[in-house]
Amino acid sequence: MAAQKNSKKTNLLDSHSVKHALDESVTEIVNSKGYPEDFRTSNVRLLIGIIIIVVALFAQFYNKKFPENRNFLVGCIVLYVLLNGMLQLIVHIKEKNVIMFTYPPPTSFNSTGLVVTSKLPRFSDMYSLIITSADPQSVSAKPPVHFTKSVTKWFTKDGVFSEGIFQNDVVGLLDEYAKESNKLK
Repeated sequence: MAAQKNSKKTNLLDSHSVKHALDESVTEIVNSKGYPEDFRTSNVRLLIGIIIIVVALFAQFYNKKFPENRNFLVGCIVLYVLLNGMLQLIVHIKEKNVIMFTYPPPTSFNSTGLVVTSKLPRFSDMYSLIITSADPQSVSAKPPVHFTKSVTKWFTKDGVFSEGIFQNDVVGLLDEYAKESNKLK
């Protein structure tokens, strides 16, 4: 009975909720395997977001009335649009489908971390997990590894998540990624 209380339950009709449960579990598993998460990209996004908010606040609460502050407002609007465009560019190019960026494990001689990406297409039950090197141009970069499996393998009919089975699959993929480096030597 205690195992059922600790188990995660998901609405299987909501693909976003299923993907979120799987992605959250992947993050926990990768962290537990000694890969510290790299928050630099998230921090840059937050910084840009804060700057956007400050620009909007300056535009809203500027001391002068409208005809006098027209040039200032135009500058704020242009800056607001440019910063939002930069933010969307980061999300679209750098973070597309990425669950997490990591640093290499502290005990590793590898100089590059991981980029863990997942996909669960709409109206599909096929979940793809891809592990690549954070710096593909690095000498220590390894070839990407991936699997694509049905989510029905990890969830019961009632939507209860079988974390143990999923963990074995993710750990197997991490091990496969580690073995790829041994093949290159």
